[in-house]
Amino acid sequence: MSKLDELIEEFCPDGVSYKPLWEVTIWDKKFNAVDKYKQPKTINYPYLLASELFSLEKEDGDVFLLSTGEQTGWTTEELAGDNLCEGEVVAIPWGGTPNVKYYNGKFVTADNRIATSIDTALLCNKFLYYWMQNNIDTIASFYRGSGIKHPNMKKVLDMEIPIPPLPVQHEIVRILDNFTELTTELTTELTAELTARQKQYEYYRDKLLTFGKNTIVNWMKIGEFAECYTGATPKTQTREYWDNGTIPWMSSGEVNLGQVYDTEKKITKAGYDNCSTKMVPANTVVVALAGQGKTRGMVAITRIPLCTNQSLCSIVPNEQINSNYLYYYLKTQYQNLRFISSGDGTRGGLNLKMIRNYSVPVPPLEEQERIVAILDRFDALCNDLTSGLPAEIEARKKQYEYYRDKLLSFKEMKS
Repeated sequence: MSKLDELIEEFCPDGVSYKPLWEVTIWDKKFNAVDKYKQPKTINYPYLLASELFSLEKEDGDVFLLSTGEQTGWTTEELAGDNLCEGEVVAIPWGGTPNVKYYNGKFVTADNRIATSIDTALLCNKFLYYWMQNNIDTIASFYRGSGIKHPNMKKVLDMEIPIPPLPVQHEIVRILDNFTELTTELTTELTAELTARQKQYEYYRDKLLTFGKNTIVNWMKIGEFAECYTGATPKTQTREYWDNGTIPWMSSGEVNLGQVYDTEKKITKAGYDNCSTKMVPANTVVVALAGQGKTRGMVAITRIPLCTNQSLCSIVPNEQINSNYLYYYLKTQYQNLRFISSGDGTRGGLNLKMIRNYSVPVPPLEEQERIVAILDRFDALCNDLTSGLPAEIEARKKQYEYYRDKLLSFKEMKS
């Protein structure tokens, strides 16, 4: 029998009582739809907009920035000023994606709805956090709105939480804290391993694709050995161009996949004929001419015949160039391609003339194939790690959620 089983047997063998959240927690404000008797008091915290919150960020700070999203950070008491808060709290965002955060200490908050236990001799705040985290799907169902969604706090406060004796709560918190720490350590280790392999791969790729004076290699403009053209996009409002489409259509957002084996969207024959685009063969190298953020200059290679949008340049080489060699080489040219592109904004970009005039080293075909064989092996290894990392983390997450749910499920005491 585990220590937790022993504690349950000792303190609550017949089950535990369940209480509505409003009865055991204090929140940061009175909510309009909640009856006044359910909120006899509040604890007010000054809150900031996200942009204001992170304008306070300081690397060596010791005051936590309690954001509404994934980003977190630290500041100092001096920078926090009148916005400095302190306490042991559990928070959910007032708007946006539902999540649950816990913090104990000094903090500055964004627009969160913040709760704390009325009596920590009855309800441990960390237990409250884990219970709310375990019920995040239910809490998320209470978020409503056509734009930014906000929670229906009446429904949140009416949720019933089990209140096992404090020794049982503390043991559950200890178990879940340990599990969280182990999962975090595993994620860190796997991510470090993946990063190291990727750096090793990039090092050897760059070495293989850097040619010295004594290497037999011709420098050729892409336009000398390849046909280059852009695609097009059928009118999105014309449903006959898209509904039940079977022709793969590649968007700029898919160039970051590297190797494209399928596309998210497909167009119909009518859409294909209407926009007069071209089908590009499998093993065509594709360069993003424009796109949001870091897309411009990224390179992919098609593994199926497909058509593309107008922001992608398809490079179809002749027999002088191994397509995979060209793909690997142009991947090393990301910064150079961005450097020569026009404009600094997200829509400024490359054009076909720039791509056709871009010079690449062309060693003998046998040497190209040797380089490709080596890089294919490295690429496969990195892909195995990349696919294995999320799978391993997801498995641990599922395992954690399973045990958390088990630990936080109690038989209700009969009245």
